[in-house]
Amino acid sequence: MTTTTDAPRSATVFAFSSIAHFFVHLCLAFYFVIVLSLERSWALPYHELVSLWTLGSLMVGLAALPAGMVADRFGAPGMMVAYFLGMGGCSIGAGLSGGTTSLLLWLTGIGVFAAIYHPVGIPWLVRNTPGARGKALAINGIFGSFGGAAAGLVSGVLIDAINWRAAFIVPGVLIVAAGVVMLAMMRRGKVLDRDVSATAEAGDGSPAARVFALLMVSMFVGGLLFNGTQTALPKMFELRGGDLAGDGLAGIGMLVAAVYVLAGFMQLVGGHLADRLPLKVVYAAAVGLQVPLLWIASSLAGASLVVVATLMVMANTSALPAENMMLARYAPSRRHGLAFGAKFVLAFGAAPLGVQLVAVIQDRTGDLGALFQLFALCGVLAFAAILLLPSLPRIAAAKPATAPQG
Repeated sequence: MTTTTDAPRSATVFAFSSIAHFFVHLCLAFYFVIVLSLERSWALPYHELVSLWTLGSLMVGLAALPAGMVADRFGAPGMMVAYFLGMGGCSIGAGLSGGTTSLLLWLTGIGVFAAIYHPVGIPWLVRNTPGARGKALAINGIFGSFGGAAAGLVSGVLIDAINWRAAFIVPGVLIVAAGVVMLAMMRRGKVLDRDVSATAEAGDGSPAARVFALLMVSMFVGGLLFNGTQTALPKMFELRGGDLAGDGLAGIGMLVAAVYVLAGFMQLVGGHLADRLPLKVVYAAAVGLQVPLLWIASSLAGASLVVVATLMVMANTSALPAENMMLARYAPSRRHGLAFGAKFVLAFGAAPLGVQLVAVIQDRTGDLGALFQLFALCGVLAFAAILLLPSLPRIAAAKPATAPQG
């Protein structure tokens, strides 16, 4: 039973964690539409400009582990404020860039601060959610998917209405504002964290090493597929979208937005199933379904490409609640930051590889069909690793604790 103290705390944590999830995926995806405008404004080739995000995407992975460890030591709320202020400030700086060197530095800064969210914000939500965690993770995941969708739509509209600089600066101002609000609420004692020593779920560690080793494979591939697809879709729709995208970048942004909005709702299904079925079954089905869809997408164009791409991203995002619940099951609560940090080192560590694959394959072939075929083969590897996982019981809802931690 949730206490009166727990209810507002859980609601506040859920609100800020979900808003932050929206913004992190917006900032991890908006450059892939902005770069299409920079091609024309700076008269530089696509593969050179998209590669400027490589170091930033690498930092999203590399900085995840230390971010999680710092949160374990000093608390999640303060790290979340640093995330909002830092990522928003770097986005504003990127919009003021005068050349490729300064843009590279600001994009790298975005990656460093974006690295904070997943190893800090998600376990923060897990600890402070009494009841069905699969559902909470799914709704939180929808906010992330909406962020990825908004990245294309907002960037395209701002570029067409103003210029590419506005596509960086406007989101940056909003993110900084969210950080200021959270900081003010923290100082008034309204943003707290559950005492991890009182959290029921602590992980028994029995086959944890084997589980995590196998999860490393699937998490790395999942990160590669998600980030690589997110990088490639705007260019894929520009090359193969036909009349669907229209003449401006807003049309491409709307197509990408439609894919991620529809895919976001699939996390509700994934979370519902993760609360009721064996986690291994839900996880394997979601990953396995991506393989044929990726292969089919490699040869499609027009509306059929948009439909299959949507199904493909749906399958990818529906796996996340089960994956996060499996990881939480075997990680002690006091080490959630470390465990989730390690996960996102792998997941986002795959991002620069995805960016480079997009750049190299598009430069050499003029198309991205081969990329999706390669991703399908990677999906087979992840599916095989998941089949080797032990069958895990569903996670029982944690009993709420009343001892808050500042």
